[in-house]
Amino acid sequence: MADPASAPHGGESVRDFCDRIVESAERLAGRTVVVVDPEAVRAAVVRALGAPESAFWRIDVPPLTSTEFSGRSGRWNLRIGQPLGGAQSGTGRLPEPS
Repeated sequence: MADPASAPHGGESVRDFCDRIVESAERLAGRTVVVVDPEAVRAAVVRALGAPESAFWRIDVPPLTSTEFSGRSGRWNLRIGQPLGGAQSGTGRLPEPS
């Protein structure tokens, strides 16, 4: 896993995965909400920050949180780990029904 270009057992490399996620995101227009796995968020963060693919494994995406990408002209701002509405901050659990 140290080599981002490696695709063991015929799988997809981290580099190709990051490229695929960004290509998909670039087809979206305007304000969009996307529900994805943490790996997709990590891939988008790597590309938005211009970080090396090796950083993919160092990005923690907590459960039940949102990541907001905003910006223009190729410059991105990120807000990572914001609790979803109704989620108990920091617990990763939804509140018990009333």
